[in-house]
Amino acid sequence: MLEMVPPTAPSRRRDAVFCVIFLAVLTILAVQTRPASAQSGPVADWTDADLAAAGALRDRALKGTSAYDHVSSLVTEVGPRLAGSAGDEAAVRWAMNRLGKLGFTGVRTQDVLVPRWIRGSTEVTLLGPAAQPLVAASLGGSIGTPEEGIEAQVVEFASLDALAAAQAGDVKNKIVFINERMERTRDGSGYGKIVKNRVQGASVAANLGAVAVVIRSVGTSDERFAHTGRMQYEMNAPRIPAFSLSNPDAETLSRQLKANKQVRLRLKSTAREMPPAWSANVIGEIPGTDRANEIVLLGAHLDSWDLGQGALDDGAGVAIVVEAARLISRLDRKPSRTIRVVLFANEEFGLSGAKEYARLIGDEHNKHVLAMEADTGIGPVIRLDTQVGPESLGAIEKMRKTMEPLVIEGGINTASGGADLGPLRSLGVPVLDPVLDATLYFDFHHTMNDTLAKVDAKVLDQSVAAYAVAAYLAATKQGNFGRLAPVPFNR
Repeated sequence: MLEMVPPTAPSRRRDAVFCVIFLAVLTILAVQTRPASAQSGPVADWTDADLAAAGALRDRALKGTSAYDHVSSLVTEVGPRLAGSAGDEAAVRWAMNRLGKLGFTGVRTQDVLVPRWIRGSTEVTLLGPAAQPLVAASLGGSIGTPEEGIEAQVVEFASLDALAAAQAGDVKNKIVFINERMERTRDGSGYGKIVKNRVQGASVAANLGAVAVVIRSVGTSDERFAHTGRMQYEMNAPRIPAFSLSNPDAETLSRQLKANKQVRLRLKSTAREMPPAWSANVIGEIPGTDRANEIVLLGAHLDSWDLGQGALDDGAGVAIVVEAARLISRLDRKPSRTIRVVLFANEEFGLSGAKEYARLIGDEHNKHVLAMEADTGIGPVIRLDTQVGPESLGAIEKMRKTMEPLVIEGGINTASGGADLGPLRSLGVPVLDPVLDATLYFDFHHTMNDTLAKVDAKVLDQSVAAYAVAAYLAATKQGNFGRLAPVPFNR
């Protein structure tokens, strides 16, 4: 057997030195092969410099912006902008010129085929002992009456659901009157509850044999202004004329019906549909730096109804998103991602521009990191609603805290983002919805009273501040906002 000889002192020292060197090499290799996130901890959503720039942007907007000037220019130089009209065409030229002068890059149009409808003249007359003209408007897309008009007995229903439950014998050869009042709410949720009366009322009534439908305006005003808005004919229903009454006139008609069940109306309208026409989305960008191929989208719609000036709907939205992007372009610290402003064609008559935008970008929707829209008047912004990946909600709360001087609440994570964002949202693009205060908005919405006089410049500045901060932080955030599950878009 071999004898084990104890190591000498020098050899023990060499072994110790070798162990120390070996352990050091292992440590270096472990650090080099460890993921970056493990080396430095979680990556922050924003640097201190990004947050400071956002705060400065907010404060700059609160001192005064050019948003009011944008609205004033649009309604003064263009006026009403019904889809396919001469005003709509002028609005596209205005937007191209405005974005170019403000320094946007890549200013361009996307051609969009839009419906063309002529309102013509409208007359609604209450007949009988208390005969009087009623303040009314043809609903958008309605057919007109025969030249001699329509005269018939009126039957009242409290809601569309009540009408749908009626028997044909209760309605046949009569004028249906849907008398449901819109609730005034700060977030505009009252609109969504009864807008189906306007959209679906004519077809439901026609399938029961009615000769026309008249609805209480989908609006909150107590003034004698009738609210128009899009109605839609179902393929399986006859087409009958559709009208709205101002709230005071709806109440007059309802009182008459309570006193006398045999109330009659005479309706006349020369409304008519024309062949489709060409309009356009207008696009301009504030280019990003190192992630310029990724997009934060700010949207509003350029068209309006024909009764008013379209100052609130949606001149204010156009001004908010244009001015928010313009202010960001003036920052020394530029956004990493590109901020794209899209002024959509024909929101009012069926989202033609929004659908065409989503179609034309193809797979580029994957590069859209976040989208937001302004389409509820001047504001102010009162809440931040979202539909983003749950992992991004912490970042949204940090974003909201950056807006703290603006007094904005946290919101839900089931937001729609707005009508024009529907096609993008269906493709999986996350949305941010800065909720604009709608307490008074539906007094003027879709009426001849939607004028520049309703625009408060200081309120508009608060909304610009909120949108600018949100867009800038979205364009500088280190990660993204997740993706939504794609869903069919049927509207």
